[in-house]
This record gives sequence, structure tokens and C-alpha cells, in this order.
Amino acid sequence: MTALLDELKTRARLRLNAARREDADSDGIRLRHCLNQVAREVGFAHWEHARAVLGGLATREDDMGTFWHAPRTGILLNLWLARYEQARAALEADPAAFLLPYRRQFMVVQGHFIEALGVDANHPAWAETAHDLVAAYGGSAWLELAGQRLRAPRSSFDSS
Repeated sequence: MTALLDELKTRARLRLNAARREDADSDGIRLRHCLNQVAREVGFAHWEHARAVLGGLATREDDMGTFWHAPRTGILLNLWLARYEQARAALEADPAAFLLPYRRQFMVVQGHFIEALGVDANHPAWAETAHDLVAAYGGSAWLELAGQRLRAPRSSFDSS
């Protein structure tokens, strides 16, 4: 889990260093500002939110952010469900589907959605998760897939 957080910290430090090089009046820019910014860019409200979710400290009832959503997937067919039990039943009815967290809700999606996230829908880690990222949260397969998501092109996070 630290690898995910380390990646965000590295991005924040690079951003801070670039800001300091580009702007002589950058004294007001702090690492915490950059941490919050990179956390927001990947679907979290702020750094502490990203730290809790990517650090494995969240629970199923917590806000998981929009990390597992790509704004440009609105045209793809998927189910949005408020309760995990409903989402789990939908997943069991379609073994080719994937169950993902979204804020305090759940999505059941198809492989095209996963690919739009910049994640390999055929990666062996999916078998370990039984296609359920909620149940697999924090495990080694979840970490592998979350790492793929974090390394996905920035355009998969942007709404523009």
C-alpha cells in the first residue's frame, strides 16, 4: 500500500519542485498543497482521503472516492447500486462483470469499462479478486490493480 502512496508523494514533490523552479514567488506553495492537488486528480477529496483509501484504512461504508471511475465511461452500460449486497448479487448473476466501489456506492461494470480505467481486464489479479474490488480491498491483487489504475493515463481521470 505504501507504493501507491509513495507514487502520489513523488508526484507532489515533482510538482512542488517544478513550481519553485518556474515561479520565484512560490514561497506560499507547500508540499501539502501539492499532495491535495494530486489526490484530487486521481479521484479523492484531499490527501488524507487518498491516504486512508490507498493506505488500506477505509471500510466498505467509507467514501472510496472516484478512483475507480473514469468520467468518459458514461456511454458504457453499467449498474449503480447503493448497497453492497445488491451489487454482489448482480456480480454473481454475471460472472464476466466487475464490482467496483464508487464513493459510498457500488458499480457493476463490464470489461470495456475496466479498460477505459487504464486497467487490464484480463490481468490474473482479477481472478484473485473474483472480480470484486470491494471484497478484495487491501489485498495483494487489489494493490496490483490499484497500481495499474494509478499509472493509467491522466486522461482516464480527467473529465475534460
